[in-house]
Amino acid sequence: MNHLKFIDGHGSFLLKQPENTSYLYFPLASETGLKSAVTPNLGGDAKINQEIFLLEPVSSENLHNNRSTRNFWFTKDGIGAYSAVGASAEQESVKFTSMQDEHELTAGFMWQTLKRTSVAYQLSSTVTSFIPRDDNVEIMHITVQNLSETPQEITAYAAVPIYGRSADNIRDHRSVTSMLHCIDTTENGVFVCPTMSFDEKGHRPNKQIYYVMGCTGKGSKPTDFYPTVESFLGEGGTFTHPGAVYKQYAGTSAFSHTAGKEAMGAFRFEPVLLARGESADYIVLLGTEDNKEAIFKLFEKYNSAEKVRQALQDTKTYWQNQIAVHFHTGEHKFDCWMKWVCFQPFLRRLFGCSFLPHHDYGRGGRGWRDLWQDCLSLLLMEPENVGHMIAMNFGGVRIDGTNATIIGDGNGNFLADRNGITRVWMDHALWPLMTTKLYIDQTGDFEILNRQIPYFKDSQIMRGTEADHLWKPEQGNRQRTVEDTVYTGSILEHLLIQQLTAFYEVGNHNIYRLRDADWNDALDMASEHGESVAFTCAYAGNLLELASLIRLLDGHSTTHTADLLEEITLLLQNNTEIFDNINQKHKILSDYSARCRHNISGRRISLSLSVLAVDLIQKANWLMEHLRAQEWIDIDSERGWFNSYYDNHGNAVEGLYKDQIRMMLTGQVFAVMSGVAEEEHIRKITLSADRYLYRKEIGGYRLNTDFHELKFDMGRMFGFAYGEKENGAVFSHMTVMYANALYRRGFVHEGWKALKTLADTALDFDTSHIYPGIPEYFRSDGRGMYQYLTGAASWYMLTMITEVFGVRGEAGDLLLYPKLLSCQFDADGAASITIPFAGKNLTVLYQNSNNKDFGDYIIDSASCDGTELEVNEDSFVILPRNMLTALSDTAHRIIINLL
Repeated sequence: MNHLKFIDGHGSFLLKQPENTSYLYFPLASETGLKSAVTPNLGGDAKINQEIFLLEPVSSENLHNNRSTRNFWFTKDGIGAYSAVGASAEQESVKFTSMQDEHELTAGFMWQTLKRTSVAYQLSSTVTSFIPRDDNVEIMHITVQNLSETPQEITAYAAVPIYGRSADNIRDHRSVTSMLHCIDTTENGVFVCPTMSFDEKGHRPNKQIYYVMGCTGKGSKPTDFYPTVESFLGEGGTFTHPGAVYKQYAGTSAFSHTAGKEAMGAFRFEPVLLARGESADYIVLLGTEDNKEAIFKLFEKYNSAEKVRQALQDTKTYWQNQIAVHFHTGEHKFDCWMKWVCFQPFLRRLFGCSFLPHHDYGRGGRGWRDLWQDCLSLLLMEPENVGHMIAMNFGGVRIDGTNATIIGDGNGNFLADRNGITRVWMDHALWPLMTTKLYIDQTGDFEILNRQIPYFKDSQIMRGTEADHLWKPEQGNRQRTVEDTVYTGSILEHLLIQQLTAFYEVGNHNIYRLRDADWNDALDMASEHGESVAFTCAYAGNLLELASLIRLLDGHSTTHTADLLEEITLLLQNNTEIFDNINQKHKILSDYSARCRHNISGRRISLSLSVLAVDLIQKANWLMEHLRAQEWIDIDSERGWFNSYYDNHGNAVEGLYKDQIRMMLTGQVFAVMSGVAEEEHIRKITLSADRYLYRKEIGGYRLNTDFHELKFDMGRMFGFAYGEKENGAVFSHMTVMYANALYRRGFVHEGWKALKTLADTALDFDTSHIYPGIPEYFRSDGRGMYQYLTGAASWYMLTMITEVFGVRGEAGDLLLYPKLLSCQFDADGAASITIPFAGKNLTVLYQNSNNKDFGDYIIDSASCDGTELEVNEDSFVILPRNMLTALSDTAHRIIINLL
């Protein structure tokens, strides 16, 4: 039975007996660096970055293996022990029996509350965990209540193991690095300051202090401290049966010192006598700072129940207000779920692609794709802040069209790979244009194309095939001219170089080379002869999009020209005979890259914008015809699809192979989205995808059929069990992009089927076993995996807003063209969306009183705050940007009547 239910309009939810479901964890974070994961028994970890872990780093399997959780204990009348988080040997022994504690979890954006009731101990407790948005401190607010008819004397113990070092030390010198710990008790807690940190990078003095502090809700101090794991557990004790609690022996006093051992943030409070129904509050603060004064200041800020309750409310309000997009459809659960989908891009911004239990790879930060795809959601919620971010991101583009892959903190901070590893993902040039196009449509700021930005420079040249031995790190990471000045070029120039260099880097089938991988990082074993048909389709669409942007710029230009780097003329070939000639393409790319090996001329030439647009259109049209003629697979009169890849032996990956159907979703997504697929193609693709890839019970469309082969000539994905991750799982990101592509091409029912199945599976807790939100993928049994940090959330938002509700920018104006189905309206025939646009907060209400489907209704009338709006003859409404910006108030209501 599905016990998860939403309890308010902000997406907050309740789940009973959450500890009976494995692998659950919840993210908590501040805007200033602290990142935590908490489980239903307060397992998980907390950290600032790879080097600063407050609690021991965990992966998903540690969630049920580790017992070293955050804990809070009570002894009653001097006997027994009760864990407020359920992490005692006694409570675990009665799990799944009638003696199990009643337990429910409620949670919302950046907060979690556990409520536990013990019949055996006649106690009820709540533990609320959260991180204030602007402080690096995780707060536990514990309340215990006496349920007995008679008074009970209870003694409380806080118990938080302090790891206090780099995540690398979990296996690298774990014991040795504990010998660095200097541990001090204060009046209210335990401080741990390792003397140094060391690894292959050298020995470095340490100033970081890890702490656990606590008080009663009224500010009373602990009486005893157990500052090491050994002192808390006692000889033979465990974290679920600690000697300090069960034997109730005395600890050390405040202002004691010890060193060289595993640290423990554990302390005991004065016993309290609770009358029937009476309760007591306790506060535990855990965090890390680089000086004691900051810690004491934080303690003063949160050292009472009243202060903590106010901080919790402020935290809730802040994060709720960050979600600027609100949906109202005919399904309340879906609308609440969308709150979490809209929240996930914030989590990705804070956590990067690491630092949650399933995301146990990398060392934090984001990748190149993340920079651009995370902007999609920001453009829909806070577009005014994105232009600078986009401009800075272009600083990661190299002059040869590749880009930096090591991304530092802040915007526009790109680093040379310290290990000298050369990786070229062939899809990387795709995303900047997509994001820039959306930015211009949402804001009307086409002048961003003229903004001057430097290029990234390191030792990688010739599109990653050679090293520039003249470059030295001390020269900095900026491309220089022969005169040794930093060169800057327009964003338009950056985009042109990215798209044009990719056009010439083709394999034996005149398809863009796969190189080290494309969007699917697990296609990483076909670098010599692999080709990506899927992303060749995507790039063809990009060429047309860039041409449209250039024409937009031309329409607002006084000179109708662009000043571009002189070397770029080598790439502006419009002879279709060259397009057919693979060797000639290679020579053009090689000549251009050779001209840019170390320094560039810095000279610019003036080129006609209209001529540039025509050049790109010619290349796009040639590509599309080439793809249609060469890559389409016809199975029969009803089924067919595009081949997506060539393997490292130069063989097409898809089709009929030894009486076995091989089909991949990725090639279909970008063929449809780009316009390569014509309507008849799309009809066959959807029928084929429904037959070979769709599995409703596990989330919808699988990424591929089972190839029954390891395929070492393609990538590591085929080494995964079928149905796991990139090998045949329902991969949310690509499924959402499939839906987006179908909506763009008018296949609305098919698109909604893809979106709705993902949502339904995520919301079916008995199948997905995850908290609300969209996971990276659903595995073969439907369990949601790698939750929270997926780019699928941004694309789901984008699709719901711009396609389903049809609220999107077009060169800065607002265009309204809904593609809602009858099932998406409420009982009164209404559906609405609230969204910021042009500095205004707009609520768009669609009224469908006749309960018609998309394709059957037209827009009959429209109004804004009661003022009638013009309806275009093609049944859409445009609100010019100057009209919106001229409106005096910030909140406005647009009503669209459908007939």
